[in-house]
This record gives sequence, C-alpha cells and structure tokens, in this order.
Amino acid sequence: MEAVARLRAQAPAVWEPAFADAEDCLLSMDQCVVRGQHYFVKGLIEIPVIGSDEVFSWGVWVSLSRESFSRASDLWDRPGREAEKPYFGWLTTDLPVYPATTLNLKTRVHTRPVGERPFVELEPTDHPLAIEQRTGISPERVREIASAVLHAGDGEQQ
Repeated sequence: MEAVARLRAQAPAVWEPAFADAEDCLLSMDQCVVRGQHYFVKGLIEIPVIGSDEVFSWGVWVSLSRESFSRASDLWDRPGREAEKPYFGWLTTDLPVYPATTLNLKTRVHTRPVGERPFVELEPTDHPLAIEQRTGISPERVREIASAVLHAGDGEQQ
C-alpha cells in the first residue's frame, strides 16, 4: 500500500482571510486565536488502517476554552507536557467526505511530547468519523478519502 496520507486543514472553519491583519487574531501552524475570544489548536484525528500497522490522519482544528488554550500554550515547549490531562474541545474543521458535518463534534485533545501534534479523540457517537476512529478503515477507504479530498481541492497532502 502507498504511504498512508495525512490530510490537513489550513485554518479553523471560522477563520476569514481578513483576520490575518487584525491585532487580536493569530494563525500559526499549531495555534489560532480569533478576535481575542476564540482559541484553537491543531491536532490529529488518527484512524487505524485495518489489516496493517498504518494510521490515516486528519490534521484538524479544535476549539478550546480560554483556560485550556492558555494552559496548553504555557506547556507548548515544556518536556513532560504529555502528562497533562486531555482538554475538552469542539472540532472546527469540516471534513467534506462525510455525509453529516464534522463541525462541532465533541473531542478530547491529548497533548503529546514536544514536537508532536496533539491526538484528537472524538466522542464515541454514531457519526461516521467517530465510528471510523473506533473501528478503523480499509486501505480502499483511505484511497477513496484521499482522492475525494485532493480532487476537490479542499485539502492538501502533508
């Protein structure tokens, strides 16, 4: 099988290009602040690929409370940060390959060692994305997702 794709979103769904010049907004590779009131971190939803040791990853944005974002930021470059308890968040990336929107799915953001993106655990619901995270997907499904996203121009391979 080809290398398993990692598909990523450039910014949270609420980000607008006009925010780039605003003093109370920030968009980096890992964090985002909108109007000094909404806080986001980038993480990975990892989905096991059935029949292999591979993992398919979605690079997504999750909104956090001000307190959780502040805590995560304080620990961003600190060794041992992976011992931090998970943060509650809302998924703020719409993944267009699912029949129902992925916006506002409940998540838990698990901090990993410095240099690694957080792991985003979805609440175990009946949403197709949450089911795939729990049960895994076939290599054919990986190719289907990658093809649909890349052909639609809604994502890019990382």
